Amino acid sequence: MSDLRVLSTGPLATVQDLGRAGAGDIGVGVSGAADRGSLRLANRLVGNREEAAAIEITLGGLALCARRALTVAVTGADCPIAVDGRGGAVNTVLRVPAGAELTTGAPERGSRAYLAVRGGVDVEPVLGSRSTDTLSGLGPDPLRAGDLLPVGSPPADFPVVDAAPVPGPPAGDLELTVVPGPRADWFTEGALSTLFSGTYRVTPRSDRVGMRLDGPLLERAGAGELPSEGMVSGALQVPPSGEPTLFLADHPVTGGYPVIAVVRSADVDRAAQARPGQRLRFRPAP
Repeated sequence: MSDLRVLSTGPLATVQDLGRAGAGDIGVGVSGAADRGSLRLANRLVGNREEAAAIEITLGGLALCARRALTVAVTGADCPIAVDGRGGAVNTVLRVPAGAELTTGAPERGSRAYLAVRGGVDVEPVLGSRSTDTLSGLGPDPLRAGDLLPVGSPPADFPVVDAAPVPGPPAGDLELTVVPGPRADWFTEGALSTLFSGTYRVTPRSDRVGMRLDGPLLERAGAGELPSEGMVSGALQVPPSGEPTLFLADHPVTGGYPVIAVVRSADVDRAAQARPGQRLRFRPAP
């Protein structure tokens, strides 16, 4: 049964779970939620398993109509929420009556919100995941107005809290902890100092694949080419221009540009909430 009808999507809305891990050997990336912690929290609030599929909303604008009574939660970006015109709040359990509309506006802080429905978004899995991979095209297409989404059977356990008192994404400068390498030796001696002392701005050319950053250039030590090697979320890859790209959920499985440092896993979720124009600073792991 199709339990949700999509009325509008904003800039981008996709179905995401925790991704399709373990398929890198056949050239398939993990994908999944860009902010995995927020997805997990949304699912916990409605009593789902943490890996259940939900909707990732980029910069607001999603509107849905419930075709039956549903229980939902929205986490991540601090966006205004309304259920049939009545205000709701992020990080709370919301009841959506049959026939009611749920809308999310543009967030004041953060860029990605997660809407979990009790029972999970029950689209057909591909290689064990319901995630949309915007780079490879695997999984369901990005949502469009008119799409109908099924919701799975509700879990046996019901939510035990009605709100989660967690802080929202930071609105100011964002500091991320990185581990230097694995290819820091491909850069000049001063490149890491430049990375740690400089300020980088998130450009509008950023997406689920990666965040293109504008700031001090990271100079290579030589002009050679690096054979393609495996990439991970959080990798700071530097092309010949010297402008780093921070890889996110839909990053390629391999890449041929050297990686000067890798953002620690705990900070990748925070990085995924950065908005175009927001400034980033990088600090070495202690």
